[in-house]
Amino acid sequence: MGCGPPLPRCREDHLLGPVRRETDPVTAGSSGAPHLRVGVSIPPVGFADHAEATAYVHAAAEAGLDHLITSDHVTFLGGRGKDGLTTVSWLTGLHPSIGVYVGVYLLALRHPVTVARQLSTLAEHAPGRVTFGVGVGGEDRHEMEAVGVDPASRGRRTDEALDVLRPLLAGDTIDHSGEFYEAPEVSISPAPDPPIPVTVGGRSNAAVERAGLRGDGWLASWCSPRRFAEGVELAERVATDAGRTGVAWRHGYQVWVGLGDTPEEGAAHLGPSMERFYGTPYTAFEKYSPVGTPDDIVAWLRPLAEAGASDFNIAPVAGTPDEALAGVAEVRRLLVG
Repeated sequence: MGCGPPLPRCREDHLLGPVRRETDPVTAGSSGAPHLRVGVSIPPVGFADHAEATAYVHAAAEAGLDHLITSDHVTFLGGRGKDGLTTVSWLTGLHPSIGVYVGVYLLALRHPVTVARQLSTLAEHAPGRVTFGVGVGGEDRHEMEAVGVDPASRGRRTDEALDVLRPLLAGDTIDHSGEFYEAPEVSISPAPDPPIPVTVGGRSNAAVERAGLRGDGWLASWCSPRRFAEGVELAERVATDAGRTGVAWRHGYQVWVGLGDTPEEGAAHLGPSMERFYGTPYTAFEKYSPVGTPDDIVAWLRPLAEAGASDFNIAPVAGTPDEALAGVAEVRRLLVG
């Protein structure tokens, strides 16, 4: 079952810090339910220099936002992209405590043992700060062909890669020989402590079921609260049927928002930005891209929180970058309290 209009062909989405134990930002609250987190994407065009990046990261942290979000590509639509793990490693070095979220990493294009080592190293330097979202990609088939991956195999590859990655991150030794990967008598030490949540992005039921079988949450986008609730229920039912119990679920939702004094002003900011980014008319997105004041945005997001979303990954557009950050911070204040 789908989740809104066809996903547009997207373009590129927009140092490790000191070893410092922070209060784990990804564990459940005292009630046992995961607490709400609100994060902000880094600008799609990146940063002009180190000073601009540092200022942005510190402003996000000082505004109370929980994490920074980046995507991942190897060579996307003519060679664009940023490596997601390299980017979040750099971001953690710009601030001592703000979280980072890869949303989403194209795991099928890498060997999972190498990725496990990268995540272990990142977790040593930034413990408790990383959330690792995984997706199958596919908007640019050549991106996969460029690294010798048959695009038709990306779902099966992702499943197998997760079957290798998850036990390695748990500190287990594995002896794996599969359709796509060999990992004979391998372990990765140290295991991340606290564990790194692994979420699964995608719009299809296959993605939702992958989250239920192999992930710690479903990372959705471009869908209604009803579809989101259905996806959450499906993921958790699949997990139960497979005998997975005690999962600390972190379901999430990624969304563009347009901030302004009125919905019309918010749409005027958001529409041209999305059209430039995706090369597609704004009408393809507006149903699932809330606009207006922070109160308007929260009214749109709250049903998703009630349906089970505990993470909101927000790509804001406003009159200025400062206004965008301030708007997302106010969304967080209103939504989280």
